Amino acid sequence: MRYEKIRKFDVSNAPGVRTTLFVTGCTHNCPGCFNKDLQDFSAGKEWTSNEEDLFVSYVKNDNVVGVNILGGEPMQQVMDDCLPNLLKRIKEETGKNIWLWSGYLLEQILEDEKRRAILENIDILVDGRFDNEKRNINLKYRGSENQRVIDVQKTLKSNEVVLYEFDENV
Repeated sequence: MRYEKIRKFDVSNAPGVRTTLFVTGCTHNCPGCFNKDLQDFSAGKEWTSNEEDLFVSYVKNDNVVGVNILGGEPMQQVMDDCLPNLLKRIKEETGKNIWLWSGYLLEQILEDEKRRAILENIDILVDGRFDNEKRNINLKYRGSENQRVIDVQKTLKSNEVVLYEFDENV
């Protein structure tokens, strides 16, 4: 896996102070993509155990309430086990919630064993490709109206899509 940057403290992508990882590599090529530079699979730096340890240390900070995984396309990081291992470690060592953004629909992710392994350790999935014609800057945590904010664990338990309920006070 390769990544472009880590934000130790991020308040722009999900509720509260979070630690964010931007992975590189994406084949969706959505018109209007806000991270075009991260589509190249050879961009950025190689993810190593040192980066993983550093990232987890940031997540353990008492001010951090959770994790964001963006890209690029996190669900295309299936060439190795780096991302599933990181997510599992975050859950085991911190118990903090994990949000992930993907151009794939939940239904597509569930069809692929390696992508499902990533999904099983996240709490919230923002799914669907960015659609410039459905762009809406008033939406929380997503860029276009076709994208869903899904409570993954409730969805996996119920076998039907359960949308995340926003706390309007956050």
